[in-house]
Amino acid sequence: MNALTSFWRHRSVLTVGAFVLPLLLWCLVSYVPFVWHPKVQVQEPGSVDYFEAGMLVDKEEFATQLQTAQQAGQALPVGVPANPIYLPAPHAVARALYTAFTTAPEQKNAPWLHESLWHSIQVIFWGFVLSSIVGIPMGILAGTYPTLARLTEPFIEFFRYLPAPAFGALAVAVLGIYDGPKIAIIFIGTFFQQVLIVANTTRKLEATLVEAARTLGTKGFKLLSTVVVPGILPNLYLDQRILLGWAWTYLIVAELIGTSTGITFFITQQARYQHFDNVYAAIIIIGVIGFGSDLVLAWLGRKLFPWDQGQKRA
Repeated sequence: MNALTSFWRHRSVLTVGAFVLPLLLWCLVSYVPFVWHPKVQVQEPGSVDYFEAGMLVDKEEFATQLQTAQQAGQALPVGVPANPIYLPAPHAVARALYTAFTTAPEQKNAPWLHESLWHSIQVIFWGFVLSSIVGIPMGILAGTYPTLARLTEPFIEFFRYLPAPAFGALAVAVLGIYDGPKIAIIFIGTFFQQVLIVANTTRKLEATLVEAARTLGTKGFKLLSTVVVPGILPNLYLDQRILLGWAWTYLIVAELIGTSTGITFFITQQARYQHFDNVYAAIIIIGVIGFGSDLVLAWLGRKLFPWDQGQKRA
């Protein structure tokens, strides 16, 4: 029991460290001027007519204008070292994480962050569910029956190398400009990989189990339902966890197709108005939702398959 407690404590420390170290690096870059501050934020424009309070200028440009003002005996500009606008400090992003849920968007009729997130989650859900409904049975069949594998896998191997976004225009032409093509892109991005991964997982099932079942007269649907599927279920569950992560990676590209919606619309709008703290906040929330859902699925996997060592390590 002590060994198990020590293992989980050690694992928890490493997990926390995996996030703390990048955060410390971000703080170092943001708050320590001599590390990386290529800009100067103007506080007082002095005699420089095109300087404005809050404006970011290159260090070289600021130094040139400062020297010119000194030589001319004019009012000197005042500024502090700063990073580019696209790299906000952690506290600014933390503030944006809060205000995005409590303050209405500046743009008229623009969706709130939580509305954009919910829309994106629905797109992910339907794209992945539809992919799984078709891909899992096909993968199990291909992994169980070599003839079917030889018939289907060459085409699937070919198709999986085609980038899913390339089908964007075709998806819009067939499914319209709303959520249909977005769901289709996530479907295409995960389906072909899913078939091959599930087929490979099925082939790893101990051959003696299948042969013993066939010797006893088990075949067809009964073979699949009583031997193959129960035998691969823990590994199939792990496969789905990994593939769900792939679905998230296609989200941004999928939502650029047709009408602009979801979290992608929120990010592009905020970037357009140079609200990069909101951009980082939205990106972080995507990571939190994805990572959080994976932790929940990992916990659920340990409950559903307590005998499987792979679930315990995941």
